[in-house]
Amino acid sequence: METLVYMRSQAMLIVLVGGVTMLHSASARPIQPKPARPAALVNLLERFADAWNRHDLDALMSMMTPDGVFEASAGNEVDGQRSEGQQAVRAAYAAVFDTFPNAHWANARHFVNGNRGVSEWTFTGTQKDGKRVEVTGCDLFTFRDGKIAIKNSYRKNRPAM
Repeated sequence: METLVYMRSQAMLIVLVGGVTMLHSASARPIQPKPARPAALVNLLERFADAWNRHDLDALMSMMTPDGVFEASAGNEVDGQRSEGQQAVRAAYAAVFDTFPNAHWANARHFVNGNRGVSEWTFTGTQKDGKRVEVTGCDLFTFRDGKIAIKNSYRKNRPAM
């Protein structure tokens, strides 16, 4: 029969298990990977923006986690069209380039805090029917292991001209 007794004494936790006393620091935390430094993540966002302007799907996907998520600014769901995993995200990114063959993101500004980041930009692109779109928007990012785990996009709802 095991008996558990917990006593907090400043920063130590004393545990009595089956007559054996064990000490454990109450401040101990599980070892987690060190988050990437903010400068490294800002650099990642700069390279990511450059890859979008080159329409470089391979480069874009290399900067995302294998289980990465893209939440588009439009779609039937409350969060827009949600694509999960490398194959689905790649297809969603390719659809952007197909819809706007000359898609370009200008005036990019990037901010990082912890495992979250923001990119602000001005998007311009011409649809296949000749209508031009110019809107400001932003992406909200969640990072994991130095890569993008979630890209959640928002943009102004301005009609094409």
